[in-house]
Amino acid sequence: MSRVELPASLLASFDRLQPSLGPSGSQWARTLPRLIDEALTRWELTPDGPVMSGWTAVVVPVRRGTQPLALKVGWPHDEALGEHLALRHWNGVGAVRLVAADPASWSLLMERLDHTRNLSTLPMEQALAIAGETLATLHVPAPATIRSVAEFTDHHLTRLESAGGVVPRRLTGRARGLWRELTATDESPLLLHTDAHFENVLHRPGHGWAAIDPKPLAGHPAYELQPLLRNRREDYGTGSAFRWGVRNRVELICDAMGVDEEVARAWTFVHTVIEVFWSAKDGDADWTSFHIAVAKALQD
Repeated sequence: MSRVELPASLLASFDRLQPSLGPSGSQWARTLPRLIDEALTRWELTPDGPVMSGWTAVVVPVRRGTQPLALKVGWPHDEALGEHLALRHWNGVGAVRLVAADPASWSLLMERLDHTRNLSTLPMEQALAIAGETLATLHVPAPATIRSVAEFTDHHLTRLESAGGVVPRRLTGRARGLWRELTATDESPLLLHTDAHFENVLHRPGHGWAAIDPKPLAGHPAYELQPLLRNRREDYGTGSAFRWGVRNRVELICDAMGVDEEVARAWTFVHTVIEVFWSAKDGDADWTSFHIAVAKALQD
């Protein structure tokens, strides 16, 4: 019997995940009790609270002796391939501190942050300032082993171009044109988080804020903005207010990060068109419409 209670509803929530780098979500979920127990034994941990789950992972509050920590066990997929490498590279500066990793089992042992405090409930300007400043701290020279933004976006743009009709042609053509312009210069790539939305920046008691759950890529910091446009959709309003809200967020994040706003709008447009493709492919009409509206708002 597993040392950690895993509700059937939690395990069933991973059924939606199709194979990426190995098992499907449901296949992986069946091995989860064993993976958690092996990690508890490997690192001499004691469970210290109920399991929490995200889109592709579970997190178990644990203790090693008197030290509170967090054990994360993730479903194998390509976006998380470099997570342990990025966390080790940042070494707790701007991001959750990695204590130990077992890449073979996709298990990470990390410091425990305050999961009850993220940026979702803060005033918008304050939340964006904290997110931007946190991201700027993370933007250090990238390890050579981290996949580039140029390669990642080229792959997904090629997929949507070959899909035919899934994304409006005018958006696809504009995204590819901007991609060519943005990747024409050979700049030293920085290490990017790429998924630092409001719920992925947590309070570090006594030490400010730290990012969690990176999907690391190497490239220009302007690629970071898109996730921060997806949260708190109700704050945008409609019509001209929506356009103003999107562009105002971009401006505020750029100010905090120290990034050129024109370059940021261009990379964010490319990123958003890829999000349109993913949402449409998943059959999610609501998010598809939202991302199309964001893409339109980003255009001059």
